[in-house]
Amino acid sequence: MLSAASDVQVDTAEVRVTEWRLVPGSATGPHTHGMDYVIVPITAGEMTIVAPNGERSKAQLGVGKSYFRKAGVQHDVLNETASEIVFLEVELKP
Repeated sequence: MLSAASDVQVDTAEVRVTEWRLVPGSATGPHTHGMDYVIVPITAGEMTIVAPNGERSKAQLGVGKSYFRKAGVQHDVLNETASEIVFLEVELKP
C-alpha cells in the first residue's frame, strides 16, 4: 500500500492543521491520535477504517461535512476507491 501524503499548513501552540491526500491504494498507516481533532473533508469519498484488531468499516465523506473525534482514537485509514481523498485534520492542542 502507498503512503498518504501530508502537509502541515499551520502549527501553533493552540492548533495544528494538516492536509491529507490519499491517492487510490494509499493509507495513512496505523496511528493513535494524541489530541482531540476535527476532520474537514475537501473531497467527497469513502474511506476504509481499520481498527487495531483488524475490524474494517467504511466512512463516508461529504465536502465540508466536518466531524469531531476525541484523542486516543487508534486506526489506519485506507483509500480503496478509484478517486483521490483529500481532507484537513485540525488537531486541538491542550
